[in-house]
Amino acid sequence: MTKSLIGIFPNLEKKLVLEELPKIVSFCRENNIGIALPKIIAKQFNMPSYDTNIKDSMDKIGQVVTLGGDGTILRAVRSMAPLDIPMLGINLGKLGFLTEVGKEQMFEALLKVRDKKYSVEKRSMLRATMYEGEKEIVQCQAINEFVLAGCNVSRLTRMSMKIGGQQSPNSPSDGIIVATATGSTAYSLSAGGPVVYPDLDVTIITPVCAHALTSRPMVIPMTEKIELVPSPPYEQITLSGDGTIYGYIQKNNKVIIEKSPCVAKFMRIKPMSYYEVWQSRLIRNEDTIYNS
Repeated sequence: MTKSLIGIFPNLEKKLVLEELPKIVSFCRENNIGIALPKIIAKQFNMPSYDTNIKDSMDKIGQVVTLGGDGTILRAVRSMAPLDIPMLGINLGKLGFLTEVGKEQMFEALLKVRDKKYSVEKRSMLRATMYEGEKEIVQCQAINEFVLAGCNVSRLTRMSMKIGGQQSPNSPSDGIIVATATGSTAYSLSAGGPVVYPDLDVTIITPVCAHALTSRPMVIPMTEKIELVPSPPYEQITLSGDGTIYGYIQKNNKVIIEKSPCVAKFMRIKPMSYYEVWQSRLIRNEDTIYNS
């Protein structure tokens, strides 16, 4: 089947998205842009539908345009990366590190996606696998980060850590963030981790409020596997990826985090200086916090 349609992936919980979606549908009709909408709203607009949980319905989707912020892109990546579908983010949210354009450029962006006037940028992802003994019980992917943190926020999280098969120091802490270069500007940054150029194939290990003066973030090659095992006294530990909880780590579990075979693909329609993006969006975020 020809992948002839652009999948519109809207965050229907955002008021601005609900306001702009009818305008986008009308623009696409007027400009011969073939689109598909999520099944839940496609009938309302008399448009073809797709369902990310039904693989056959995705066969007609060649590209995806997200409407929202970074959280919307994170949700889209879970479905689109395994299918090798490139994405373009229209920022109708707040910060938008991963989005390509804002509301003012969205119609121009849709025309460029239709005409395939874009380059494709690939971003590495991480894969986490949780085992009970030798049995695999959970496997998940993340483009930003995995977080391992205690369920009881008043108790320290204790885990032993191996990197590339070698024991590595890991002090008691509120948790551990294992991030990609893309995720270096997310939770890891808030916890004191470095900002890393997104094209670098590295993993960032950032402790959260470690109970040790010598505990600092580490940047390692993404080829190195990270193995994490709970240490006594055992506390239940949450495994989450990009904000979604995937499981709870018990004393008989271990978690392996490594480079994922999937990559996230982003459509770029204009030259981008990441240094300018970091500066402008981090400063904008500070203004939003202090002026809200």
